[in-house]
Amino acid sequence: MGHGVHWKETLIVHRLPRTGAAVTCLALAAALALATAAFSATTAPFLSTVHSISTIGSTVPSNGDVNPYGLSVVPRSAGALKAGDYLISNFNAKSNNQGTGTTLVQLSPSGKLSVFATINAHSLPGSCTGGVGLTTALAILPDNYVVVGSLPTTNGMSATAQYGCLIVVSDTGKAVATISGGQIQGPWDMASTSQGSTTTLFVTNVLNGGAKAGLKTVDNSTVLRIRLNTSGTGAPKVINQQLVATAIPWRDDKSALAIGPTGAALGSDGTLYVADTLENRIIAIPNAMTRTSPLADKGIATSTGGHLNQPLGLVIAPNGDILTTNAGDGNIVETTPAGHQVATAAGDAKAGAGSLFGLVVTPGGHSLAYVDDAANTLRLLH
Repeated sequence: MGHGVHWKETLIVHRLPRTGAAVTCLALAAALALATAAFSATTAPFLSTVHSISTIGSTVPSNGDVNPYGLSVVPRSAGALKAGDYLISNFNAKSNNQGTGTTLVQLSPSGKLSVFATINAHSLPGSCTGGVGLTTALAILPDNYVVVGSLPTTNGMSATAQYGCLIVVSDTGKAVATISGGQIQGPWDMASTSQGSTTTLFVTNVLNGGAKAGLKTVDNSTVLRIRLNTSGTGAPKVINQQLVATAIPWRDDKSALAIGPTGAALGSDGTLYVADTLENRIIAIPNAMTRTSPLADKGIATSTGGHLNQPLGLVIAPNGDILTTNAGDGNIVETTPAGHQVATAAGDAKAGAGSLFGLVVTPGGHSLAYVDDAANTLRLLH
């Protein structure tokens, strides 16, 4: 396994003119732009503060799982979790079949790899339609329970993809509960935020109606808000669920399994940003924490096209901008909340397309960690 930094490369950041992005100016988007314009005009792009890329280490555990997708930073030590380490979900088994990966691995900042959990589909403590295939949806809750999405297949082919579930894992790596059924249909990515004893998850779903429905592009993917009681008196319990967005496009894809809404992150004003991979957009869902009805019509386009090239992972930078990873060319793009694409950086200049998924801002806010599934590694942009 990889330990320590394998290699380092010089990073070239392209700062873009703030007027060069393609922006859809609907009423809500215009209001959002006015609210953030003064801040954005005086803040340098986050990507202009980083200068190189290093490889932290391999994400491949002893069972051979590959295709790292989800990524979180451990906030505090408990059980087998160590503060400051990276937790990563693997989507593929050693066979490289998509939707068959079963491991969550932990990687230290120095590159030391360990297996946090191996989840057995036959011993899950609750329902999970189709079994286990761990996705980009990954969050660590305040009480150190881990929630990870599962979108399983039997043979790596999209035709066998099943709805899956969310799996709750204790801090010792044991699956203790599942959240399934209803509006959970192919959980692909997830954002989380906590207030007191309540944690809110925003789950993007890419299999609505099943794999057969996606043989042609269908506008019915969703973002589901799930509130959990995380009081620390046992495994988190679901309080309620609410769709906050519908009518987002997705389709079945033999090489990517499914293409639909992926990365999600909550802005400081309560706007949820989602990477609409299929239509090369970042969409905004205002009042995501409080809305009682779903935003339809594919969401509000904050930024479309330009340097966005099938955006996948999404995170909010320390300056409030939106960072996305491109499936189409391996670049990382920085976009302001007003929709201006202000900088790009090559996250994987060698492999390029389809290699970047989960990304996180590291503790301290000075660098960006992201998984590179072309090389099955965790990398650091710093």
